[in-house]
Amino acid sequence: MAGATTHTDTPGRLRRLTALIVLFGLWTTWVLLSSVADLQNAWDVIGNRSAPEVVAGSDLYFALNDMDAQLANVLLVGDVRGLGFTRAQALELYERRRSQADRDLQRAASTAADPRTRRSVEATLDALGRYEMLAGQTMLLDEQGPHPAGLPRQAALLRYRQATDLLQTRLLPAVHELTDQHAAALEATYGAGHDRILGARLQLIVLGAVLLAALIGLQVFLTRRFRRAINPPLLVATVLTATGLILGVGLHTAEAEYLRTAKKDAFDSMLALNQARALSYAANADESRYLLDPARSARYEAAFLTTTARVVDLPGATLGTWDHRMDAALATYRRSPSTVGWGGLMGAEFRNITFPGERAAAEETLARYRDYQADDRTIRALVTAGHLDRAVAFCTSYAPGASNHDFEAYDQSLERLIAINQNAFDRTVRAGVTRLDGWAAALWAGSALTLVLSALGVRGRLGEYRRVMSGS
Repeated sequence: MAGATTHTDTPGRLRRLTALIVLFGLWTTWVLLSSVADLQNAWDVIGNRSAPEVVAGSDLYFALNDMDAQLANVLLVGDVRGLGFTRAQALELYERRRSQADRDLQRAASTAADPRTRRSVEATLDALGRYEMLAGQTMLLDEQGPHPAGLPRQAALLRYRQATDLLQTRLLPAVHELTDQHAAALEATYGAGHDRILGARLQLIVLGAVLLAALIGLQVFLTRRFRRAINPPLLVATVLTATGLILGVGLHTAEAEYLRTAKKDAFDSMLALNQARALSYAANADESRYLLDPARSARYEAAFLTTTARVVDLPGATLGTWDHRMDAALATYRRSPSTVGWGGLMGAEFRNITFPGERAAAEETLARYRDYQADDRTIRALVTAGHLDRAVAFCTSYAPGASNHDFEAYDQSLERLIAINQNAFDRTVRAGVTRLDGWAAALWAGSALTLVLSALGVRGRLGEYRRVMSGS
């Protein structure tokens, strides 16, 4: 009697196992499809929106600082010849940076999505318009008569103070806020995306284990009940499922690593280095302001030191001790490259060196920055000695060995270092996106084939069961 009960329950057990396979097969497919869609969206946000917005914000910060530096240089050199740098060159550079800042702001305005970002963009646009008006008035006042190098007309200097104060108190803070908003959005997208990938991978492992167990259980049940060694459709369905799950888990593991590499290894370095570049231009502007406005020289000297510490931080260092302490830190680093004795943005970069050629480029950049810092001491020593004209010439000249020449060499090295990380970021984003290509179609096809094969495997045995029962 017990055997008969078990025998007659065979169709029900087959249907329940098949239903379980269908349920978990569709659930697994849905998890995979949802995860692929989430990944595609994450790559779109990170690669095409957030990262370019953050870089554009840093680029805007740099352009604005150099605008102000060139405006100061216009007043510094006046109509004096023989300094190695002319008023016309300063004006040309000013216009180039102004156009660059306008483009960056237009891009920011076109991509501003949330109200807070739009308010930041509007505040920046308003402040930039006011700054450009004051800058234009400064240049007009400076044109009213010749003056010695470093000694502009008082009216022009007072108007310049208004312009640079506006830059420092309204314009740059607004840009900084805008950049921080984009950086926070990128960090949130990365964090959520990375967590979802790992969560989806765990779901796949659990669902896949249940699905495979159901398929194997069905195969074993059919083998025992019908005394057949193999059910070919179910065997193929099981192999397909196992293969799909292995590939799916591998996909999520690879995508999680791509995301980590793009954000942590490449983008975090890009962000630090772009910020270092923007701040370096701010420090360079403070040098020009220091020469231009003796009444505020202590203020601009302090700002130069503060900005220097944000780029390369040697705790407790002053302008008088910075060079010696940097040399000592570099000597230690050469003996033990894992010992990075400085902080700041360049310290963050040296602790995140990942890609081929990056270490050599970072070392070259730091060496050029060290040269530029030494030039700053020369400028201040010339001023202290009463040689303002020579200090202006050394500060503004692009002749080999002069300050602007060394600053340009540093800036070019920094750009090469940024490019290494930018190229790595772009390659990783492309790899992450490309790896997702075709997955949606393959998932639907594989899921449908697995379910059809499972149904065929069960249907054949059910038909055999009915024939046997009807014959008995």
